[in-house]
Amino acid sequence: MMTYNNTTNMSHTYNGLDHNGLDYNDAKPQGVFDVIPKGTVARVIMTIRPGGYDDPQRNYTGGWATLNPNTGSIYLSCEYSVLEQGEYYGQRIWGFIGLHSPKSDVWATMGRSMIRGILDSARGFSSKDESIGAKAARKIKGFGDLNGIEFVARIDVEKDKDTDELRNVIKAAVTKDQKDYAGHDSGYYAGTSSSTASWAR
Repeated sequence: MMTYNNTTNMSHTYNGLDHNGLDYNDAKPQGVFDVIPKGTVARVIMTIRPGGYDDPQRNYTGGWATLNPNTGSIYLSCEYSVLEQGEYYGQRIWGFIGLHSPKSDVWATMGRSMIRGILDSARGFSSKDESIGAKAARKIKGFGDLNGIEFVARIDVEKDKDTDELRNVIKAAVTKDQKDYAGHDSGYYAGTSSSTASWAR
């Protein structure tokens, strides 16, 4: 039977390693991460957690949407992971993109604007670009096209209503016409690709 000796000589420990194996005492507890400062711009990848809700009349197919049975609201449940190397690499942020609310059209309107911004950011277009290519870039076959999409995001901070703790949220994508876009994008700009992008075929 293995026993643990709390008198281990810690003078041999450095950067989580010691002569007797691996030491995780200096690791952060699960779920404890520093809040990313408000206004930070970073490239992220978005993953949609399928909610299993479909409404063919609204073109909600593939089970990507989520329905809240208590409120009747419909949304995409999203997880964003920071892709850029550095202090916040791999840190995850959760949030909803509104699709429909029985109360008003405001939530859905905000959600549509968010998705447009994500597409513009991911595909290298200015939000003001009304060219044929830009219009094609803002069309998707379904919500599955958004799963795994990479874009430049502006990270915000808000207080959690349930816990009163500060948490990160993403309310806006950064597009090519904004000064913060350069240096965070994937290197793709509209019209520079040697082959036609999959979404434009």
